[in-house]
Order: sequence, then structure tokens, then C-alpha cells
Amino acid sequence: MTVSKSLIRQSHFLGTKVRNLRKRNHLTMEDLSTRCVRINPECAPSVSYLSMIERGKRVPSVDMLEVIAEVFQKQPSWFLDNEPEPDDITPLKGNRGGISGMALEPSFLFSNDILQIAIPEMLSQTGITGRQFAHLLIRAHQESLQNHFPDLERAAEEIGHKRLNLSVDDLIDFASQLGLSVQWVSRTPKDVVDELGINAKQLVTSFFEPPSTIYLNEILKAYPTRLKYDLAVYIGHRVLHSAEGLKSVLSVGHNNNWEDLGASNSSALNSQDILMAWRDFESSFFAGALLCPKVPFRQLLDRCGYEIDAHQRAGVSPSVAMRRMTVVSPYPHWHYFDAYGPGKLKAVYRGNGIPLPWGNMRMVNDPCQHWAVFRRLSEPQLGTSAQISILDVGGDPRIYCCESINMTDPAGNNRVLCAGIDLNPAIDAQGGQALDIAQELKALCVQQGGSAAIPSSIRSNLRTIAKILNINWIERGIESDARLICERGATCPRVPCCHKKS
Repeated sequence: MTVSKSLIRQSHFLGTKVRNLRKRNHLTMEDLSTRCVRINPECAPSVSYLSMIERGKRVPSVDMLEVIAEVFQKQPSWFLDNEPEPDDITPLKGNRGGISGMALEPSFLFSNDILQIAIPEMLSQTGITGRQFAHLLIRAHQESLQNHFPDLERAAEEIGHKRLNLSVDDLIDFASQLGLSVQWVSRTPKDVVDELGINAKQLVTSFFEPPSTIYLNEILKAYPTRLKYDLAVYIGHRVLHSAEGLKSVLSVGHNNNWEDLGASNSSALNSQDILMAWRDFESSFFAGALLCPKVPFRQLLDRCGYEIDAHQRAGVSPSVAMRRMTVVSPYPHWHYFDAYGPGKLKAVYRGNGIPLPWGNMRMVNDPCQHWAVFRRLSEPQLGTSAQISILDVGGDPRIYCCESINMTDPAGNNRVLCAGIDLNPAIDAQGGQALDIAQELKALCVQQGGSAAIPSSIRSNLRTIAKILNINWIERGIESDARLICERGATCPRVPCCHKKS
């Protein structure tokens, strides 16, 4: 592999530019090397060679530079000395994700003693149960860490040895090695009315009986991905919390936030309930890490362009695959919703702080009907669909793209799963002006009644972002009209406003 003398003379800042671009796009050297191999395996740099390029110890050939440039959607000349380096190429830390916080001032009102008195009173007066509040605490912790729980990842890898597409027999063997046995029982779905007053079906999929027996519902034989998830959760409880942490019941359908049929609806904040809720979260996260180990699943998603149907190759449900996307992707600004019917969010993750389309503790009177998750609940579709949305957050418009899919759970309920990303940080990372682009797109949508075709200039910009992030459904979303959405109908940005005032 030869290197031209002219390239050597213009390469003084090449390594720095490659390193800064890589870090700005949250890629490891292995990630970048893998992406290059997919483009041209003959000219792709190895991890070690890439390291030497970034440190200025090696200069890539013209062909290799073209491959690296294609990953970042740059011209090869951009990396050379005659192309000045942007001032803002240094990676920005940004926020740590999740919803914006508030200043706890004056501090004496937020002391532990005062909060211990005030929080139970708040729960009692608002009708929020202690377990729902525990759910908020755990979700806030999860979002603040951007789904990074390396101890849980390692614990799962020690059991599964980073094997992707584990079989049911594999998981039963893991359970047996941990002293757990499996029995089959028959249970049928039952009609329930959940805490939001919604009529639906509920099904007990499995339960545990001390000291060591897992009872699986025979209906799961027709739903092997859900069967694997239940087994993985029990394995997680055993590994992380020994026998005392094992959950007694797992179920699907409209029930409380914890899938625990024995949960208390009291507003009392019980420390034992919070501990058990945290253990449930850890075991669920462990289950995802066991079924979709980080490195091989990330490599699979990279090959598939983050298509939802990658779940079939991984041997897991779409919900497990989409939740794991938010964990393993190098891009940190994801969100994920698992919706059961209007007003019922079963699972939520907001690593980018996106507002909720509705709460999962109470119904709202003016939900925006233009969210993709809403539309697919009211009008189920086959396959997946992508949507570009513009949403005001903190007074400024942001561009989001999501991919949604309808599915039916083992109890027979329609669900919508939605995984999406905040595109503003990605646009800014490439030297673009995300706020200006979002404002232009918002104004165009307002002029045309709430949705509009994306102009070619913005479409080109977003297509570049899609290729850099390697997420195929962004390109599909670009081909459809962008839609204005809002946090609540009362703040509808459309003209005329969608919200019917009483």
C-alpha cells in the first residue's frame, strides 16, 4: 500500500482530524475500523494501524483515506492541511441525558429530613403510588447514566460468554447450572381493567416458587422470544441477588408498571418495595445483556443499519432488540417507548430528554395525536414506519427521527414499539447549525398546516447524518413529510391549532 509524497506533505493534521471526528461521533477505533471494512475490506485500516494514523505515526494511502472519508461523509481533501480545521471539532460532553432537572434551592428545603416528610405527602395528594414513584426514581437514574451499567453487562457475559442468538435449551441449561428447575403449567389470558381504567387482556407468563422452581406457561411455546426473556430474567435474579431476589410473577398485558400482580397500590413509600423494584430493573437489564451481548449485538446492528428486523437474527423479540439499541449504539441520544393502548406507556427510556407524549400514571386530556406511537396505536400497520418529527423542547425546535412497529403480545394486546433519536446533536457534530435547520423545517410545516415535504437542502444534510450514524430508517423517514408534534395539545404549534379548547 503506497502513500503519495504529496499526501505526506499535507498530512500534518490528518491524524488529529480523524481522531476528533471519530470521538465526536462516539466511535471506538474498532467501530471505525469495522465500518471501513464494510466499505472496502482491501483498503480498510486495522485498529492498530488506525491508532498509528491518529498519533501521526503513519499516513494512510489515498485509497485508505477515501474509505475513512466515506465513513464520515467528507471529501478526502478535508483531512489535508489546505482544509482548515473547524474550531468546534473538539468533542462536546453535552448533557447526560434524561429530562431536564431543577435547581434544588433554597437547599434547606431539600434536606433529607424535609424530603422524607414531603414526598409521602405529595404522593398521597396526587394519587401516585409508592411503586410508581420508585419507577420514576429508577428511570431517572437509568437516563442519567445513559443506560450504562457495565457491572450488569459483565455479569451477563460471564453466564452467556457473549454468545448471540441463545436457544431456549441454552437458557434452560444456564438455569439448571444455577440450581433452578423448570416446570410447565397452563394459564389463559384474563380480562382486566388497569389503573388507568383501560380494558385489556393480562396473561401470567411465568412464576417462581421457592426454593428453586420456575413455572412457565405452556402458551410461551408459541412465543419462544418471550420464553427466552422470562428465563433470562430469572437467571438474572439468581446471579445478581441469589434466591431472595427471585421475582414471583412475570406477566404481559395491561397491569401495573412492575408486572407484579401482588404490587401494592398504596401511596406509602416503602423502602422494601423500592429495593425489590430496583432488583427487578437490574434483572430485566441483565436479561437484555444476556440475550443481546453488547459487542456482538452492536456488530450485528452495524451490519444491518439498525433495522428493527435484526431482532430475528438475534433470536429475540423486537422489544428486547430495540431497548438494547439504546444501550449498545455509539450514538447516545436515543429514546424508546413501549405503548399499550392510549395513555399507557409500559416502558420508557429518554436518554435525550424528549418529553413524553403522555404519562404512564394518569391519562391526559390533550395528548398530541401526531406522534408516530399514537398513530400506530389507532391505526395498526404491518411492518415498520419511519417519521421525521419537529418538537419544541425547552423553547427550541428539535428534529427527531423514529422507527415504529406494531406487535401483538401473548395475551392478544396490540402494542407499539418506538425507537428514535434526537438528530440535533448529530447535525451539530458535523459542523451544521441544527437549530437553524430545525427552525426552517418548523416554519415550513406551520405554513403547510402541520406537515411538509423536507426541502432538498435539508434532506441532503439529514441523508449525510443517516450515513454517518449508519441508521437506515433515517433515510426512509426523509422520504416522507416531516410532522410537527407537541408535548401537549394545549401547546400545539400548528396553524390552526389541533387542540379544541372547551
